[in-house]
This record gives sequence, structure tokens and C-alpha cells, in this order.
Amino acid sequence: MWLTIALLFASLVVLCYGWVRRRSRFWRDRSVAYIEPQFPYGNFKTLGKVEHIAPITQRHYDHFKRLGVPYGGVFMLISPVLYIFDPALIKTLLVKDFHYFPNRGVYFNERDDPLSAHMFAIEGQKWRTLRAKLSPTFTSGRIRMTLPLVLEVSHRLTDHLRDTIRTSSNVVEMHDLLARYTIDVIGACAFGIECNSFREPDNEFRRYGKIAFDKLPHSPLVVYLMKAFRAYANALGMKQLNDDVSSFFSKVVKDTVEFREREQFVRNDFMDLLLKLKNTGRLESDGEEIGRLTPEEVAAQAFIFFTAGYDTSSTAMTYTLYELALNQQAQEKARECVQRTLEKYGGELTYEAVSDMPYLEQCINETLRKHPPVALLERNADKDYRVPDSGLVLRRGQKIIIPIYAMHRDERYFPEPDAYRPERFTPEEVAKRPSHTYLPFGEGPRICIGMRFGSLQAKVGLASLLSRFRFTICEETQIPVQYSRTNFILGPANGVWLRVEQL
Repeated sequence: MWLTIALLFASLVVLCYGWVRRRSRFWRDRSVAYIEPQFPYGNFKTLGKVEHIAPITQRHYDHFKRLGVPYGGVFMLISPVLYIFDPALIKTLLVKDFHYFPNRGVYFNERDDPLSAHMFAIEGQKWRTLRAKLSPTFTSGRIRMTLPLVLEVSHRLTDHLRDTIRTSSNVVEMHDLLARYTIDVIGACAFGIECNSFREPDNEFRRYGKIAFDKLPHSPLVVYLMKAFRAYANALGMKQLNDDVSSFFSKVVKDTVEFREREQFVRNDFMDLLLKLKNTGRLESDGEEIGRLTPEEVAAQAFIFFTAGYDTSSTAMTYTLYELALNQQAQEKARECVQRTLEKYGGELTYEAVSDMPYLEQCINETLRKHPPVALLERNADKDYRVPDSGLVLRRGQKIIIPIYAMHRDERYFPEPDAYRPERFTPEEVAKRPSHTYLPFGEGPRICIGMRFGSLQAKVGLASLLSRFRFTICEETQIPVQYSRTNFILGPANGVWLRVEQL
């Protein structure tokens, strides 16, 4: 009996060993350049425990760059993943052959975790239908309607900063401050709620927002397993969100919807547009029928509006001020751009004024080059795909990665990549570079749908600050900034401390 069990166990071990060995030869058998994996972590042993994924992908990129290959293979645990490096091939995969790679491969669980089934994550026909319904809500005209709400929050931001440096300290942790700004903007524009984060920094929106980003229920490696084996993870009821975060946002949306429908309250914000789609399937009473949203879809889209706009924008604004504090000449030039534009538009931050600040926009673009909020793009093959000009066939379900962070630091596209040079993004300089070497928002049909709104709130916030304050480094400023190990967003691990002087 015991001998039989021992033999069965030994046989199982041998079979598992043989299977793992075959998997580790996956890329070699297909004549693809690859990095030798370490069992059981593959090529991502330090992920989450020691460092963020950005520097890991940078090392991988440098290795394959020395080999001069357009793509290269690695392993996430025992799953083979293909990096794509060639800009022309990236364009083909994201745009021309998008129908082969329409899905991000993000984990979601519609049954047990309905807020996770938002437009960023869902796949197939459900994504196409939802995208068609929501795209009209992010036109320039509809984003323009939110500007008064954003301006109101920007006034509270500058008033709070002025009071802080007068009464407390002129050394300020900017990431925390700007997270309060974006949480109030999102609260106002997506939920119609006055969060007042400057007066109440620990309000519920802020508290649960921090939990959503900083206290993830699973490690990065577990999240990868959930993505790779989503059917099994769904069957086990695994969730991407903490239960308390999900309960809070679901209740906020439910209460907001019930109040607005009962009181017939109109605010001209994102929630109004979602309610129109929910109740009529139209954005205008006499407009084209787009299709109705279910209550669950309304909640999920409001939640992704919050998560996509909160930490990404506050982090981008923080790094912009950090870089401008290190580069005073660029800061003065950005300030002059803002002041010149304000004079042109009678001292008002109108929508046209915000859109007419070219150097400030160049500064933001250069910040997103050096510190892209998302370090990589992931796509899953939806059907078998033969890579152009090669014999390599990617099978259905195969994951590809486009290493944005590393590409943004490639001196072939951005000479002296560690230097902060907003002039890289003048129209003349942009035209010199190959397309698809700068991808902070993705590209193709799955490009970030809220990109223009994120740009609006960032430019309003930065213009308001630069026109009133000067930012310099201090003893507390960490140089270079260290990235958080655990946050999916490329956020600062220890905040960004700057000295602030009122002009």
C-alpha cells in the first residue's frame, strides 16, 4: 500500500518535472531569443517583493536590445510571454491587426466582483458594445461641461496650499496634496459628491481610494495567476477588489442614482451621462439611441472613472512638479506659458485657455515619458496569429507585453533619456521619431478613453499652481525618486517633498 502510494507520488513528481522542463524550452523550441527562467518565478522573481515591474522590464529590454531582436521571450512563473520591441510591429499589433489582440487580459469577475467588470477589463463583444455606448460621453464638448467643477476644486487646492505654507510649513508632500485634488475632482465629476479632501483628508472617498491602490488583496504574482487562469479563479470566487472597497463604491453609486432619479437632479457631470444611458439609451432626448446600461454597468463604469483618474493623474502631476523643481529653467518657461495664456484669455482658465498652453503640455508629455503611470501594455491573442515576416505563430491565449517604461528610455528614440527635456515634444521633434515609441495612454481601439479628461484636470491643476507658486527641492526631496514596489501605478514609494514659495 505505502509502496504503491510512494511510486504514484514519485511518478507524479517526475511528470511534473518533465512538464516544467518542456515549458522552460518553449521559446527555444520556437527559435525565439529568450532569457533563461528561474523556477518557479520565471523571469520576475523580484516582482512586488523587491521592486516594481518597471525596472524588471527595463533589464529585460536592455538584454534583448543588445541582441538586436524585434521580440523576445520570457516567463511569468511557467507561462511564456512575448515582449514586442519593434515600433512598426507594435503598430501592426495594436492598430492594423487589433482584431487578433483585442483584450488586455486583465482579471475580472462579473459574478462575485461586479465592479471589476468595467470597460478597461471586459472583453469580446461586451467590450465593443460598452465602448460604443461610452465613447460619446468623452467628446470634447462633454468634457468641456465638467470644467467649472474642475476649476472649483483647483481653487480649493491653491487656497489650501497657500494656507499651509503660511501657517504650517513651506515643505509639502506633493503626492498627498495632489491626490486630494484628483479625489475631489473625480468625486465631483463622476459622483456629484463634495469630498472636501483638503478640509477632511481622511474622508471616506480618500480612505477607500487609498485602500483600493495601496492595500491590494493579492500579491502581483497571485494577480498574474488569476489573469492567466481566470476561469478557475472565477470558479473559486476570487476577487480583484477588497470587499469593503467594493461595498463602499457600490453603495455610493446606488445612493447617487436613487437621489438623482427621485429629485430629478441634474449636474452636467459624468454620472448624468451614465444615467441618461441607463434610463433612455440616449445622451440627448432627441439624439441617436446608443443602448441602455444596466445598473451594474453604471456602477462599474463610475468605479473605473474613479480608479483611472485618481492615482494616474495625481502621480503625473506630482512627477511634473518634481521634475520642474529639479529644472528651474523649464519651470520658469512653463510659468511664462501659463501667464501668457491667461493674459490672452482675460485672466480666466477657460477651456480654450487650457487647450492653448503648448509648453505646459510638453512638460506633462515629458513627465509621462520618464514616469509613465503604467509601465507596460498587455494584450492576449484572441486567435492564432503569425507574426509578420517570421515563422512564429502565437496561439490563442498567448500574452504579449509592450514595455512602455523601457521604450521611453531608449536613447535611439529619446537621446539622453534620463534628462528632462520638454522640447522633445514640439511638433518638429515628434515628427522625427518613429510612431508608437511613446505610448503613455496605449494606442489603437483600446487607447485610454478618459485621456482627454485626465489631461484637462492635470493642466488645470498645474496651471493653477505654477501661476501662484514656485517649487524647489529641499533636504526631504528624494533624488532620484523611488517607485513603490506594490502599486500597479508607477507611484512614489516615499512621497515627493518640495519647498513651496508663494509668488
